[in-house]
Amino acid sequence: MKSTHLIFIGLIAISCSAILIGLTSGSADISLKDLLASLSQNNSPTINTLVMDLRLPRVLSAFAVGGLLSVSGVLMQVLLRNPLAEPYILGSSGGAAVAALLGMSYGLSAFWIDAAAFSGALCATFLVFGIASSSGNWGPSRLILTGVVLASGFSAITTMILALNSEQSVRGMLFWMMGDLSFAYSPQYLLWLLIAISLIAIAAARYLDILSRGELQASILGIRVHVFRIAIFSITALATALSVTAVGVIGFVGLVVPHTVRLITGNKHRVVIPASALLGGSLLVISDTLARTILAPRQLPVGALTALIGVPLFLFLMKKSPSKS
Repeated sequence: MKSTHLIFIGLIAISCSAILIGLTSGSADISLKDLLASLSQNNSPTINTLVMDLRLPRVLSAFAVGGLLSVSGVLMQVLLRNPLAEPYILGSSGGAAVAALLGMSYGLSAFWIDAAAFSGALCATFLVFGIASSSGNWGPSRLILTGVVLASGFSAITTMILALNSEQSVRGMLFWMMGDLSFAYSPQYLLWLLIAISLIAIAAARYLDILSRGELQASILGIRVHVFRIAIFSITALATALSVTAVGVIGFVGLVVPHTVRLITGNKHRVVIPASALLGGSLLVISDTLARTILAPRQLPVGALTALIGVPLFLFLMKKSPSKS
């Protein structure tokens, strides 16, 4: 059995390699020597601008969002006790899409589109929570059912918005809906949020382990389940809303990365949380690098690449580890 230390060494190596490849690859490749010179501001202004102003913020944003979606997926699967749970299951992506597409339809600036997406994601998530908890009993099944129904409504509104807009506008809207890191140039707050949420989740790993076995057992052991569930719900809502605001809707990462990590490491959240952050970040960085290099200077939707990379990887690991859940 692989030790935890070796697994983390491997994941850190994958993360560093993914970031390095993301910084050196693109429509114009950069050598490792030029990259190191740019990081120390000792290169030509053109290469410095390419690395420091364009690629580095984009790569770090991709890593932060991939990590946030993966950790949020882990927390949602604990909250809902459902292996199919993922960050968007409570309608945040649908609410963000409706609000952002309406902003694009009216020609709003990037700032207001981001603000609309953030507000839409939070409003949709808390609308699901409000409806599900109106009876005083907001169990996992009620939350999931409410989220699925509202997501269907948001999907219908999104389809109508796309149908009523011009072809030129629809292309930009579709790219946003499938994930677009072209304008992700402020990774700092995303990285700090990823670090903060990961540390909080690691500190609460013992309680997550207990809660994942059932609310009754958690209550017997003295955990205030209601308060703990609200905390998980609020943290995942914030992380998902900020991720959608930064790069649009990128599916799949928050669903499959947690399962892939559990197949490798087991179910202890003390290990699953940081491993998911590293693997999710690496997956999105690699996907974004491929999206902007395969047909450069054209860019592919990064959400499609995450699925193309992640599905075979997950199926391979599942075949190799049939006894793990």
